[in-house]
Formats: sequence, structure tokens, C-alpha cells
Amino acid sequence: MQTHLRLTLFALLTLALHALFSQGLFAATPVLRCEIRQGGHAFTEDFVPVTDPYAVDPKEINHQFLFKAVVMGNEENIDYIRIYTYYKEQHQVILLHEARYLPPFRQGEPSPAALTGVNYLYAPVLEQEFQYGCVLLDGPS
Repeated sequence: MQTHLRLTLFALLTLALHALFSQGLFAATPVLRCEIRQGGHAFTEDFVPVTDPYAVDPKEINHQFLFKAVVMGNEENIDYIRIYTYYKEQHQVILLHEARYLPPFRQGEPSPAALTGVNYLYAPVLEQEFQYGCVLLDGPS
């Protein structure tokens, strides 16, 4: 009898979870995935929605560049995406590139650079190339 009760409860729980997922109540958090190439190294960084753009710390790349992506919004709605690339020159940080993206965003394409395309940046003093491309995913994979 207890086995039958457990199976019934399991079936009800499964049906309830299926109903919640199908109605979008447990939607996956969007993720901005960026592939970065610099100095012969490749990096992948994920950025999730935030409500405070100043709380996002830049990622240091090869001690020469900083990369910061701000996905402003929440799980249901992204207001904008801004990407900043800086290079470090002796004792200062200099903005090299800023990009802004507004909705509607290109999503679900198989390219790792579906949102931004591949960007090629060059630091004038360092004479180094910096590449990045980003895609907006429905959730981490």
C-alpha cells in the first residue's frame, strides 16, 4: 500500500512540476556568454542579469586588458547590455571600446558571437589584439 501511495505522490509531483515549467514559472535565467581571445589564450566568461551596473567587476585578461559586460535587468526582462573593454597602460586604465545593445536581442542562434559579432580591438601602446564575441542564451548550458 505504501509503494502505491509513493508512486501516486511522485506522479502528482511530476505533473505539478511539468505544469509550472510549461507555464514559464521556472524560466531559466538568461546568460550572456562571451568568448574572448587575447595573446594566444581563449577565455569564456558568463554574465547574468543585475540591477546595479556598478556591482559588476571587470574580468582581467592576461594582465593587460579588462573586460566588463553589464546585463541590466532580471530573469524575465533585460533592459540593455553594455560591454566595456579597457587596456592597462602603466598606472592607468583606458577605455578602448564600449558597445550597447538594446532589445529585441538576437537569441538562440548557434554562433558563439550571435549577439555582438566578432569584435577585433587593438591597444595602441601595447600593440596587442583583443577579440571577443558574445551570445545571449536562455540559461546556462
